[in-house]
Amino acid sequence: MTDPHATQPSELDQLPDRDPEETAEWRASLDAVAKAAGPHRAAYLMRRTLERAEGTGISLPKLLETDYVNTIPTAAEPSVPGDEEMERKITAWNRWNAAAMVTRGSKYGVGGHIATFASAAWLYETGFNHFFKGKEADGSGDQLYIQGHASPGIYARAFLDGRLSEHHLDNFRREAGGNGLPSYPHPRRLPWLWEFPTVSMGLGPLSAIYQARFNRYLTNRGIKDVSASHVWAFLGDGEMDEPESTAALALAAREELDNLTFVINCNLQRLDGPVRANFKIVQELEAQFRGAGWNVVKTLWGSAWDELFQLDTTGALVRRLRQVPDAQVQTYQTRDAAYIRQDFFGADPVLAEMAKLLSDDKILDCFHFSRGGHEPRKVYAAYKAAVEHKGAPTVILAQTVKGHTLGAGFASKNANHQMKKLSVDEFKTMRDLLDLPIADSAFVDGVVPYAHPGTDSPEVRYLQERRAALGGLAPARRVHPVAPLPAPAEKAFASFDKGSGSQNVATTMAFVRLVKDLVRDKESGKRWVPIVPDEARTFGMESLFPSLGIYSPKGQTYEPVDRDQLMYYKEAKDGQILNEGITEAGSMADFIAASTSYATHGETMIPFYIFYSMFGWQRTADQMWQLGDQLGRGFLVGATAGRTTLTGEGLQHADGHSPVIAATNPAALSYDPAFAYEIAVIVREGLRRMYGEAKPGEDQDVFYYLTVYNEPLPQPAKPQGLGIDEGIVKGLYRFNTAESAGVTAPANAPRIQLLGSGTAIHWALKAQRLLAEEWGVAADVWSATSWSELRRDALEADAALLRGEERVPYVRQALQGAEGPVLAVSDYMRQLPDQIAQWVEQDWSSLGADGFGLSDTREAARRHFGVDAESIVVAALAQLARRGEVKATAVKEAREKYGL
Repeated sequence: MTDPHATQPSELDQLPDRDPEETAEWRASLDAVAKAAGPHRAAYLMRRTLERAEGTGISLPKLLETDYVNTIPTAAEPSVPGDEEMERKITAWNRWNAAAMVTRGSKYGVGGHIATFASAAWLYETGFNHFFKGKEADGSGDQLYIQGHASPGIYARAFLDGRLSEHHLDNFRREAGGNGLPSYPHPRRLPWLWEFPTVSMGLGPLSAIYQARFNRYLTNRGIKDVSASHVWAFLGDGEMDEPESTAALALAAREELDNLTFVINCNLQRLDGPVRANFKIVQELEAQFRGAGWNVVKTLWGSAWDELFQLDTTGALVRRLRQVPDAQVQTYQTRDAAYIRQDFFGADPVLAEMAKLLSDDKILDCFHFSRGGHEPRKVYAAYKAAVEHKGAPTVILAQTVKGHTLGAGFASKNANHQMKKLSVDEFKTMRDLLDLPIADSAFVDGVVPYAHPGTDSPEVRYLQERRAALGGLAPARRVHPVAPLPAPAEKAFASFDKGSGSQNVATTMAFVRLVKDLVRDKESGKRWVPIVPDEARTFGMESLFPSLGIYSPKGQTYEPVDRDQLMYYKEAKDGQILNEGITEAGSMADFIAASTSYATHGETMIPFYIFYSMFGWQRTADQMWQLGDQLGRGFLVGATAGRTTLTGEGLQHADGHSPVIAATNPAALSYDPAFAYEIAVIVREGLRRMYGEAKPGEDQDVFYYLTVYNEPLPQPAKPQGLGIDEGIVKGLYRFNTAESAGVTAPANAPRIQLLGSGTAIHWALKAQRLLAEEWGVAADVWSATSWSELRRDALEADAALLRGEERVPYVRQALQGAEGPVLAVSDYMRQLPDQIAQWVEQDWSSLGADGFGLSDTREAARRHFGVDAESIVVAALAQLARRGEVKATAVKEAREKYGL
């Protein structure tokens, strides 16, 4: 007879069995356990066997989900060093002041969040007391990404340590009068405290991963050893639904970023209700992170549950915990013991018997209060396990109750995210629960008081001693005093002044050539951080591969297929290029980490991120705001720019709007250069402004956005004359006149001013010739390198006038005395040049590529949008005809002549 337990060849034909008899014995054993002790016991043994295999390094597929219990057993928890009672008192003061701050501010209608910090208080306090390294520690200290809605708790701690006063707390969310506190972590508004803006949900976890990765990059390149720095990201379980939150998990595991820890506050609630009403968010996140290669530590249940787990000799309790959906767990938080006995324990006869051994108080203690994230001993054990784990990043899934300690009116209520205040009675109940020495008489006229134990109290001394031992106060942002970077040799920039002669050169290529020269500079060359999302060859950057190397923490573990070629694909542990694959979001996160290294690590870096312009500001504009918020510096380069320049690619690759979006960002200096020498002037000025000697009153915390094109054209020499460089930087200068261009127009011919930016200036130059030769009109051509900088200057001039200061906008100064009307044209929507129209004294008109893009030749696309040279001619004649300077019939004749 055939053994029914034997492994059949048809079942495992892809994995030959060298000992079928042994395999059959294992299968028979499993069947026997299932028959004798039940399938749950068999499953338990299998899970434990897989965990054992994983722990001993046996190569097996990972177990993606473990039981709904703590990863670290109570018996294995290390003791917490320090004074636990003192830390409880400190946490109580911070809980109180966080709630008081938001409640007091509610009378102004400015809002605030109470419940988030209430749930996460011990997650932060344990870190501040024992783990988070300050700026005086080795390397650069730790980097803390604080959950935005928890900011009141961080302000409360800064109040306790003496960095904030009651006046500051009373100006929470009221910044206009000075000494106010921003709603959320915001370096631009509170640059001495906050390092990272995090409340645009999803960007915090993404940025934290790339910050940890950039730390390794700095160390591996020999810029600075920051291997002792650890990145901590505090996140909400609801926030993990944002795609950016989990977009780079595989990268963190692949590069073994054990300098990174995610702490996810699993209070099971998002803004409107449960995160996973019918499911279990903790289990889902565990599977997601373990599948991506992360170390997962679950801290779910507090010590009150220990007795219940000891009574669970059959596994019925663990099974029931896995079954109950999150929304029902939330319901238990608000119901009495009788309901929990019936609904939770009554679902299984074994559990019903167990419940008979438990008092109502015990049941309520477990289901209402006892969570792993609320007990410092359990949080400490999780953090210690995280920092000691090597070879992979760690995520801590800490279960808490949203609104913990705020009373029954807050805890686990769906609406608690929108609840902005507690009543006086609720505060008194909270005071008693936290055992704080606050008298009833302190509540004057119904106003909740702030509370402080005193600057020389044992609590404050203990807090200061702990922070001193960890390297200083935290969170904190510090801009280290560093010498300005010396300017690169002028030769690199001057080489563009003579133009390219008859050689066709696209401005994208011109920029790349400039960078090639700059990275060779002996002083600042190593500071450049080239970033590209898998399009280096598109932008002509492959020649940088062998000279700079592509960063990889593992170096090059293979022989590249093109090793015998001059420009082979070279990866190196100390590589300078960050080639991120197809991820604009990841590349932008790289850029943010590099652009703020001057503050985070005291090391000035010069990032330039080059990308398809359509897929930069359109897809990741939120990160550009994050960059501005974080006071980042560097060069964003939108290559293959323009709506009509990238032939054949169609709507999805036609950028007719990125400079318009960029103009909305106050920190972005947006330029649309037409010629190679303009690029050189702009980059030289950018290096001076961001990294060199700043002028009085000049903001160095800006970044540059340059649009460059893939249209090869002859690059002209830089015009001679005073003020050209100033005009390029300020946004407008006269490139030529009809006379200097050598076009023939009659004496006293009608005159018009053509303003063009980027590649559009070439159409304007052709239109200049056609107007003179075919219509007897003289045109001067101006290069508008930055419409948005012209507008910025004009707005500042308007503001000065309101202060009683006489100031004329630069655009008006530049065009002063220019004859005739103005016609502006660009390869973008008309809104781009129109933003300066109100400050131009001459008659104004504009052309632009409004609408959706399309696939065709450049010439056909430009004719379609009405921005080609012939369309410019017709528009110019129409302007002049309205002024009576040419015959009205000329417009109709021109349309017919050019087939418009």
